[in-house]
Amino acid sequence: MLLLLLCAALVVLFVLLYLLSPRLPPRAVSLNGAHVVVTGGSSGIGKAIAIECVKRGAFVTLVARNEQKLIDAKEEVEQHLMNEKQVVQCMSLDVSKDFGQVKSVMKQAQEKLGPVDMLVNCAGFSISARFEDFKPEEFRRIMEVNYLGSVYPTLAVIPTMKERRHGRIVFVSSQAGQIGLIGYSAYSASKFALRGLSEALQMEVKPYNIYITVAYPPDTDTPGYQEELKSALEETVLISKTSGIFQAAYVAQVIVRDTMVGKFSSSMGSDGYMLTAVTCGMSPITSVIEALQQVFSMGFFRLISLFYLQSFDGIVRRCMFRRIAEKQSEASLCGSSTSGEKKDH
Repeated sequence: MLLLLLCAALVVLFVLLYLLSPRLPPRAVSLNGAHVVVTGGSSGIGKAIAIECVKRGAFVTLVARNEQKLIDAKEEVEQHLMNEKQVVQCMSLDVSKDFGQVKSVMKQAQEKLGPVDMLVNCAGFSISARFEDFKPEEFRRIMEVNYLGSVYPTLAVIPTMKERRHGRIVFVSSQAGQIGLIGYSAYSASKFALRGLSEALQMEVKPYNIYITVAYPPDTDTPGYQEELKSALEETVLISKTSGIFQAAYVAQVIVRDTMVGKFSSSMGSDGYMLTAVTCGMSPITSVIEALQQVFSMGFFRLISLFYLQSFDGIVRRCMFRRIAEKQSEASLCGSSTSGEKKDH
């Protein structure tokens, strides 16, 4: 009897998903001749995304703060142009400071290359430290850049996208935006915020044929990542190593491909796939296959995640005990040294 009920429930589930399927998948878009704006486009994943887009025939606007890095990035991206009609332009701007300025620059970009077909919000940075070692202004700054630095450009282009009933918007989060990690109390919070923004915005703009993609790249071999390693906590580095390190070109290929087909969640690697499935919650879906994979794999992936969490906790404890032992050893040596000095007197 129980088996029959289970079979009946599965049949109902498949029927419902089949009936919903015509409403789910958005129409894939082409980037040939499209205008793509990439913030944080002067290096790392942003620059790699720009290169991937021009390889697909897009016109690209690179946005970042450092003007010289922008010029260098522009020259590198232009080496991958597919035809003489394509244009790559760069605009120096801090996307996190003044919305009026962001709106003005986006307007200039559209006047030169046409309405924005795809906006890639990739501007961001990371700081690794213990919670109590963060300065209050560091919490504020990381939220300004990683969150408001994505909100402002999106606010600037969304009205035109709604008018045209066409658009793709990418928010580059992180695997640290799916699971909170030691050392990332500021960074993870800013990247988790992008998930909430993406879900709410997708519900709002879907009737206008605008689709949101939130990307969760793992550790990626970029200048920013190499700089971060110099000051990262030991525990953070050890935990991050469990997912390996990916190349920016591959990460960019996955993000661009998923965005073109309107996929809401974009992840890389087996760990990324598991994290996206186990944390999917009420996030939008864009295919029946995706829905079925999440329904039937979530319990299994949750079980695996428990082993990961136990391993992470073990790393944190071992590092803590080692630091305590080192401090005790140093105190003992200092005490012995002081005692020896007293005997000499």
